[in-house]
Parts: sequence; C-alpha cells; structure tokens
Amino acid sequence: MGAMKICMYFQVHQPLRLANFSVFANGSEPLLKTYFDEGLNRQIMEKVAEKCYLPANRLMLELLEKHPDFRVSYSITGVFLEQCRQFTPDVFASFQDLYRTGRVELLSETYYHSLSSLFQNKLEFVHQVEKHKDAISQIGRTGRVFRNTETIFSNEIAFMAGSLGYTGILSEGLSSVLGWRSPNYLYNVAGAGGVKAFLRNYQLSDDVGYRFSSKSWNEYPLTASKYSNWLAHTSGDVLNIFMDYETFGEHHWKDTGIFEFLRHLPAEVSRHGNLEFSTPTLAAEATSAKGEIDVPYPISWADAERDTSAWLGNEMQRECFSLLQSLESQVKESGDDELLHAWRMLQNSDHLYYLSTKSLSDQDVHNYFSPYESPFDAYMNFMNILQDFKGRLEAKGAESGRIGVE
Repeated sequence: MGAMKICMYFQVHQPLRLANFSVFANGSEPLLKTYFDEGLNRQIMEKVAEKCYLPANRLMLELLEKHPDFRVSYSITGVFLEQCRQFTPDVFASFQDLYRTGRVELLSETYYHSLSSLFQNKLEFVHQVEKHKDAISQIGRTGRVFRNTETIFSNEIAFMAGSLGYTGILSEGLSSVLGWRSPNYLYNVAGAGGVKAFLRNYQLSDDVGYRFSSKSWNEYPLTASKYSNWLAHTSGDVLNIFMDYETFGEHHWKDTGIFEFLRHLPAEVSRHGNLEFSTPTLAAEATSAKGEIDVPYPISWADAERDTSAWLGNEMQRECFSLLQSLESQVKESGDDELLHAWRMLQNSDHLYYLSTKSLSDQDVHNYFSPYESPFDAYMNFMNILQDFKGRLEAKGAESGRIGVE
C-alpha cells in the first residue's frame, strides 16, 4: 500500500465590496466606480496583502524550495486577480513565483466567485469557468480538478465539470452524504461520467482554519508535530485539507504562531513514511475511486447546514438572486461590455452572504466578514444597486430600440 496523499488546498479570494450607493449617484461615472467602493477595496487588499498574502507566499516559496516533496494547491478567483493587478501587483508576482516551482496546482472555478452553477441557464456558468481559466493563465496553467464557488457541489455540477474536461471536483465530506464511509478516499459522482470527488476532511481542516488560535480548545496549542501525528494516524488514500488562505496572518494573526506552524509542517510530515504531499490532479491520476456518492441537491462548506442557505436562506437573499438571474438575457442582448462585466461582478456570492439572518455562531461568522451594520442594511444597499442597474439596462434597451426604429 502506498503512502496516503495529503492535498492541501487554499481558497484565495477578496470580494469587490459595494459602495454605499446613492440614488443621486453621478450617472456619468463608470459602473464599477459607481457600484463598488474602490477606496475600501484598496485598503482591505493592501492590509491583507501585508498580513497574509505576501508573508504566506514568501514562506510557501521557501518551503517549496527547501522540501522537494512538498506540494500545495490554490484556487484564485478572478475578482482577486483583478484587485491584485490594480492594487497589489507584488502579490500577483509572488503567485507566479510559486507556480514556477512546478509543485503548485492552480484549480479552476468561476471567475466571479458566483452562484452561476445554480442558474437555470448553465451557459453563464460555463462562460465564467472559461474566463477564469484564461485569467489564471497569467500565473500558470490550471490542473484538471475543479473547485466551485465555496465548494458548492451536486451531481449536476460534477457532471458539468466533467463536460468541461475536468476529472475531479472538490466538495465537503459530509456524513449525510457518506454515511459510514470516510472522506479520506476518492469517490465517483453519480451520473457524472467518472468525475472523482475530493471530500474535505472538515475536522482536520478546521483544526487549523478555525480552532488554531482558540485558547479554550482542548488541543491548544497546536504544533506541527502534533498535527502531523494526527495525519499519520488517519487511515485512507487521500486526505484533503482545505481552508481559506487568509487563515495565515489574517484570521489567525502572526503572533498566534500560525506561520511557525506552517514553517515546520513539511518537515514534520516527512518524518512519517505513510504520508506524502500531492496535488489533486496527481492524486486523481494515481488513486482509484472507492465507490460512488450521490448528491442530488447542492451542498457546500459553509455554515452548520453545509448547503446553499448561507447565500439563499432567506427571502432577501432569494429576491436579490432572482433579480440578478432575471437580467441575464437583457444584459447579453445589450452588447455592452461594461454592463456585462458589472452584472457579473454583482453576482459575487459575498453580496448575498452579507444578507444572512441566521443565529448564533453561523451569523457571527457572517457578521465578521460583512462591512455592514446589519443584513438589512446590506439588503437595502444591494437592492438599490440592482434596481439602478436594471434601470440603466432598460434605458439602454429603449435607446437601442429607438435607434433600430430610425
């Protein structure tokens, strides 16, 4: 039996936060400047670059150069790439440096970090995946494994990924899906033509992503030695450790020891002969599926429910999502590239995430990420922007109609 493969994957994303919109906004300004807060987005991007992206990438490069068996994977959204180029080009260059090592896999996803996989018309989803592949080519080539927005996953989404040429897809290792089975194996997805599912081990992932700096946690402090021992005593073929990249330096600040934990992890893992680092594409090629999973309804890695309720759980969210979706044909018929790009930026799932009205710890997480005082403030601002956008779109259509008559 070969060594168990550890696939460490990081989501790299910063939303394009909305401006505090006024109905009296200057109609002559470009839409992205009208609808999005450039100053706030620059401030946050520069802050997180300093705390997370630059030091984490420097450390990752050091580890990749020092440990020839170390491998890691990233899913970098198009929204993030745009802000990189505009605000922090040194971050963009640092990801290029990582890719050049030859041991970093870039995963595919939707360019706009959107819920387009849930649209009735799936062609928008396909377009966004292809656009992401084109954009990420400025850093490197994507592998053959797909990671949907917030790991939203179902049989249908896996089938679509397979039809686009992907051999694997990331998902959450839910007991409601697996039953008695372990997430530490690859599984074929029902009706997806042999696409393999990589299921996140949420216990071991969240030990780092969420619990690392919690002094009330009974395993605190978590060291690289202790963690690698846990990995070595876990059975399976593929161990999927997935988390936000902002885990390093932003969610857990430098003084928690999170960078030192990462610094020592490859060496500690190498002490165990039954462990080896891998990328999803390499693991998919080398590992057989251990049966099949059937996921007829979408699941995700968000909130306790692990479904789509983080973005579509209340009427405010569903109303905004429905309006966004209803504008598709008008936007595309307008032939206006500025309107099309703005509409797609408005699809960013974070705008709906801020509208959540859940309770207890789940809502605390939503509130932590939200720039608004309340979900209702978020709804009013987002809906005002959507209605303004709809009005501009209708005006564009009327103008085109008049031109056509003349």
